[in-house]
Amino acid sequence: SVLVGDFLYSRSFQMMVEVGSMRVMEILSGATCVIAEGEVLQLTNIGNPDIDEAAYFDTIQGKTAMLFEAASHSGAVLAGASPAQEEALKLYGRYLGLAFQLVDDLLDYQGDADSMGKNVGDDLAEGKPTLPLIHAMATGDAEQTRMIRRAIRQGGLDHLDEVLAIVNDTGALEYTRRRAVEMADLALAQLEWLPESRYRDSMAELAHLAVERQT
Repeated sequence: SVLVGDFLYSRSFQMMVEVGSMRVMEILSGATCVIAEGEVLQLTNIGNPDIDEAAYFDTIQGKTAMLFEAASHSGAVLAGASPAQEEALKLYGRYLGLAFQLVDDLLDYQGDADSMGKNVGDDLAEGKPTLPLIHAMATGDAEQTRMIRRAIRQGGLDHLDEVLAIVNDTGALEYTRRRAVEMADLALAQLEWLPESRYRDSMAELAHLAVERQT
């Protein structure tokens, strides 16, 4: 899978050269650096229960949303969009990516393993402090907070049942979904800069799908 990824990465840059747009090369090469930094930031945060919501959003902006942002931004450049439309499409991708990652992190605590292709609690097993856990620690009582902190530090699934109960009791899953909907709504608002078309409709449908998906 690593070699296939390297091939796709190299091929994408070949295609960018063929297009001959320095702006697109600038956007995507810059995004590649940000995504790598985001992945490293996530690795450094593993096992750290002191991550707050702002730091979490910085991480998912880098490791996930930047990829969406670069795709929509480069598309705007290639289409010759106006400066206002270019900025709107850049932000559309950013907010869409944030919404997608928020739902992905939510599904780690309430998804179905057969349909998701991964087990419930995989993030917890790796010690990742995602938003459901961050919010649960911020709003739970002292004992609940201690349990979440212990689970993040230790990793693994020894405390999965207790953690699932806490994220439900504290409303952390509902909160995470609300934040995802907020991001999707911000993405949809950017589409007002585009003329009505079936393409804009498809982009709106994509924003809705990002928060409504179950897998």
